[in-house]
This record gives sequence, structure tokens and C-alpha cells, in this order.
Amino acid sequence: MKKSFLLILLLLGLSIQGFNKKSFNPISNLVVKIELLSNKFSISKEAIHHAMNAYEKLKLSGQILNQRYLTIADFSKPSSEKRLFIIDMNKMELVLQTLVAHGRNSGTLFAKAFSNKNESYQSSLGFYITGDIYRGKHGMSLQLSGIESGINDNAKQRAIVMHGANYVNDQLIKQQGYIGRSLGCPAVPQNEVKEIIHTIKGASLLYIYAPSNNYSKKSKLINDPALIG
Repeated sequence: MKKSFLLILLLLGLSIQGFNKKSFNPISNLVVKIELLSNKFSISKEAIHHAMNAYEKLKLSGQILNQRYLTIADFSKPSSEKRLFIIDMNKMELVLQTLVAHGRNSGTLFAKAFSNKNESYQSSLGFYITGDIYRGKHGMSLQLSGIESGINDNAKQRAIVMHGANYVNDQLIKQQGYIGRSLGCPAVPQNEVKEIIHTIKGASLLYIYAPSNNYSKKSKLINDPALIG
């Protein structure tokens, strides 16, 4: 009887050890977070997968200083939907979800065409690091640095920034079915721009996503698992 009891205890101990190891497996935890965020907030699972992986790499490389927030502009959704998501990475909660514009030459309701070229007036996909606040022709604005070579690294030259815009509102959606479009900037509602900018300023990660095979093939950041930075 004692031998049987000891055997049960031994097996139970091994099971608990195995469970604990699995619980603290970073890969398993990442998968769980991806599923949680995608299901909880109705964000594209591919967008979450790309963003979470890049977030971990860039955090390790020291490029993300404001590590608390991850922002995803999910352009798989129409502009009539609230498709900008700011996620609190400490609490795994949604801080804010709102409208965001794409470039006028990227499409009307959906963003389908993308460019890194000057005066293309199209959005550029990929990962950006947020910079400093400044006041420009659109009022309070946030600098963005595109960190993907050949994909969005002309962002500063093109003056791609986050700013508020009067054409990003629910009234336009009621009138024409979609919000206004920018010259390529991820423009947000004027009445929310201050909160958004103050939340994600100071080197946090922004990911502008759309289901694009061209981007998926070109992006080293999402294709190279060993890449950091």
C-alpha cells in the first residue's frame, strides 16, 4: 500500500512539474496571448501574431522605450469600423479603440494599395516607432519612424505622422459609408488625438497591418525569427 501511495505522489509531482514548465514556456505564453487578444478584441489573428513577435524582438533590442503600449491599425477592416487598437501590454487590456484613416490613393472603404514613395498619397504598411509630440498644420501631431527598409522607411521624408483630422468621424460614415482619407498618415478623430498621442508617445510600437502577400514576403522583421532590431 505504501509503495502504491508513494508511486501516486511521484506521478502527481511529475505532472505538476510538467504543468509548471509549460505554464512558463515563453512560446506557449505568446500563443495564448495572441489567441486572447484576437478573440477578445476582434483583431486579425495574423496582425496580432506579427505585432506580438516584433514587439518582443524590438523590446529585447532596446528600441521600444514605452513598452507598456502596443498599437495596431488593422486595415483588414473597413474605414467605417473602429480599427485602431491601443493595447496595455501589462494588463492585456484594450485602452482605446477608434477610427483611423488610410491614404486617399490606398482605397476608399478598404485600404488595398500601399507605397513607400513620396507623393504616392498611399499608406505604408509595417512597423513604426513613435517619436516626439510637435505642433504642425494639423495641430498636435506625433512623429513616426518607419523601421522597415524599403517598406516604410521614407515615413519622415513623406511627413507621415499621427494627427487629428475633422474627416475622421461617425457623421461622414453615416453620410457616405466611409471616413475621409489622408495623404498617407494614420489620422485619428480630432476629439481623441490628445489622449492617443500622450498614451503612445516616446518610442512605443505601432503596426499598420493589412493582409498583403507582398508585405509578408518583404518584411524581414516578421520573417527572420533570429532578427532583433
